Amino acid sequence: MSLRPGARAWAVWAAGLAAYVTAVLHRTSLGVAGLDAQHRFDVGAGALASFAVLQLLVYAGLQIPVGLLLDRFGSLRLVVCGGLVMAVGQTLMAFADGMTGAILARVLVGAGDAMTFISVLRLVPRWFPARRVPVLSQLTGIVGQLGQILSAVPLAAVLARSGWTAGFLGAAAAGLFVSLVALAALRDTPDHRVSSGHPINLRRLGADLSGAWRHPGTRLGLWTHFTTQFTGTVFALMWGIPFLVAGEGLTRAEAGTLLTIFVVTGMCAGPVLGTLVQRYPLRRSLLVLGIVAINLGAWAVVILWPGRAPFALLVLLVVALGSGGPGSMIGFDYARTFNPPHRLGTATGVVNVGGFVASLLTIELIGLILDARTGGRADYHIADFRVAMSVQFLVAAVGLAGILRTRKLARRRYEQEEGVIIRPLRVALAERRGLAASRAVKAESWRD
Repeated sequence: MSLRPGARAWAVWAAGLAAYVTAVLHRTSLGVAGLDAQHRFDVGAGALASFAVLQLLVYAGLQIPVGLLLDRFGSLRLVVCGGLVMAVGQTLMAFADGMTGAILARVLVGAGDAMTFISVLRLVPRWFPARRVPVLSQLTGIVGQLGQILSAVPLAAVLARSGWTAGFLGAAAAGLFVSLVALAALRDTPDHRVSSGHPINLRRLGADLSGAWRHPGTRLGLWTHFTTQFTGTVFALMWGIPFLVAGEGLTRAEAGTLLTIFVVTGMCAGPVLGTLVQRYPLRRSLLVLGIVAINLGAWAVVILWPGRAPFALLVLLVVALGSGGPGSMIGFDYARTFNPPHRLGTATGVVNVGGFVASLLTIELIGLILDARTGGRADYHIADFRVAMSVQFLVAAVGLAGILRTRKLARRRYEQEEGVIIRPLRVALAERRGLAASRAVKAESWRD
């Protein structure tokens, strides 16, 4: 592979990135329309949270099967299929006037979303040299969050001006268009438009899945994703707008501005973290722990603030939460570096389960706590959100325990592998360098 990727590589990456941006738009659309959904379907916070929980449950539950399908069928087919499924889901949501249709719509959105991100992420090592992969993986995850801006600003504006049906039909049309672009522009590898792996059978499936799971580096990636991603996802996907509008008393425009700052922060932090991971691969867990501390510290200050927090403090909160998305991408770097290429899709799917399991648990717990405090009414006070949002500390504690445990196991495994493989290679390289130096000295002596 050339060290200088050509225009074709960048075009493929751009097409995949557009598909992921649109997937994030679909994923976060319900969070922007959360208060509208409560009035449209006449439901409380717990029932509204169940929409997002079901969507994330489908997403997380399909990650490992999608990873196996990705290793078998390649990125192109999964990206296009995922985009079409999400467009159908958003169309159904546009016309849903009851719980049954809305639930089915979110199931379809979750299923299509599950096919997109890891398929786009798989394209990066196929089209770019290894030294570029950490930064480009970060950029893939972070630029994709532009979909949150599209839902927080244009989609919210359409919902306010033209209503529910027009807003979700517009999202569906955007998804259909991007799927057609992906069909025309994507290629699985520089050599093949469509690249297929080995046929799936139970023996190979079991070997790939167990091999990925048994390696502590994969589990470290899962717990990294679990702990760094969920606070930002909960905020952007479901409870950010209600917390800011109903709890903190902001206008929808002000809340949209904060969500935009959240996304921009992630876009700025992503390349920085990618560069640090590239330069200091043995210090990745320290970066992860620092990001978790920043997220929890910001939430602690906001929750403990007497009364409604000032706008400047809420800006600091979303800036802190914005680092969580880039931090979760480090989990995928663990999957890439600790697994062979033939099971990379499977390992990536395992890692991607983490953050979304944490997110769906937290979203549901927050909804249940809010319902318990308000009796199911959408009449929230800042004190209600303080109690509900505090559940994030419990979820984070579980994730931190997982990180610390698997980090120790991964380091032990790395030291064993280094002793068997890396150290002999270093000795051989040193011997070759010593021989070359000896020959150079003799050559200089001969010239003299």
